Amino acid sequence: MIDFEPTEGDQKILDQVRAEALICRNYARYYDEHEHEFPPEELEEAKGKPNVYTMFAGRSESDSGIGIMSMLISAGQTWGDYSVRMHRGTGGLGNAALRAAGTPEQNEKWGETTLAMAITEPGCGSDPSMVQTTAVLDGDEWVINGEKIFVTTGCRCDGVVVWATVDKSAGRAAIKSFLIEKGTPGFVVAQKEKKLGIRADDTAAFVFSDCRIPRGNLLGGNEEVQQKGSGGFKGVMKTFNMTRPGVAAIGIGMAEAALDFTRDCLTEAGFEITYGGGLHSAPAVVDKFQRLEAKYEAAMLTILRAAWLSDEGEANNTEASVCKAKTGEAVRQITQGCIEILGPMGISREHLLEKWFRDVRITDIYEGTGEIQRMIIARSLLGYTRKELN
Repeated sequence: MIDFEPTEGDQKILDQVRAEALICRNYARYYDEHEHEFPPEELEEAKGKPNVYTMFAGRSESDSGIGIMSMLISAGQTWGDYSVRMHRGTGGLGNAALRAAGTPEQNEKWGETTLAMAITEPGCGSDPSMVQTTAVLDGDEWVINGEKIFVTTGCRCDGVVVWATVDKSAGRAAIKSFLIEKGTPGFVVAQKEKKLGIRADDTAAFVFSDCRIPRGNLLGGNEEVQQKGSGGFKGVMKTFNMTRPGVAAIGIGMAEAALDFTRDCLTEAGFEITYGGGLHSAPAVVDKFQRLEAKYEAAMLTILRAAWLSDEGEANNTEASVCKAKTGEAVRQITQGCIEILGPMGISREHLLEKWFRDVRITDIYEGTGEIQRMIIARSLLGYTRKELN
């Protein structure tokens, strides 16, 4: 039977996450308004305090699944702020790709570094098969040319997993991923992106101009190994089966923060929020708030379901898309609904609600938009191929 109740040990970790999140909120507005600055690797208040990541690594085998706890921790952290952490963890999306498709030798060499993943291009967003960045084999080196935008952790990272095509006429089959270290000649961090939300987040644009890397930097090994299915486009796409629920968890944390703030405001204004009274038994504003709470609960369950399947070693590709699509829509509706309930207070920069409203927008875009997720779900449920339902 599925049980999402955390163990006593895991609850201590989650309590610590929430305590840290409240401290991080004190810095949220500053870094939102000073987006040229990076939040520190460690806040002053973190010195001498337990490290959540260390606590998580020291869990016993009887504790909750790694996937479920990862989702709960992510949600708990963004309940505080999207960008600010007491202790900043290591690794990036590229590390997930490395674990999913890298060889043992590549994991040993690159595993302790922070790797970004560069997919999106000026002319290629939601459909990665349209990647125009090229990789040409020249002797024992790959030559990379192209541009990438909206690369998460792009400024802080030590290296990047870059998606490039070895044959533009071959479509998805020719998409490969390459490990490129910062400082490699021909690899330039062009700029830090300016955005509507998550302003303090480290998002960059890259340019590759005759960037030469060793042949062995092809993620998943040499071309013969990839043809056997251990790497390439399909191998790296497995990354998203856990990162999509992770993105959903990020959004659900901010949505919960919005609900908590709104609930406190309603209570302070004299509204009593009770449950079980049936339809139309509560004032309209309370009824609307409770409908937003229901959206939150439904979205959270889809996230935990996808994580649980991963913990059980079962396929979760459809469920990962379900939770990503459901949550991306729900968190936008929740934060917008909270603003509508609170009126001028909701858009005031004296509070963080308007920031949460801006920040959650990214969770419907990261790693495949909601529209793309719905196409994936439809193909899975109806049994259509990519060409039949596009």
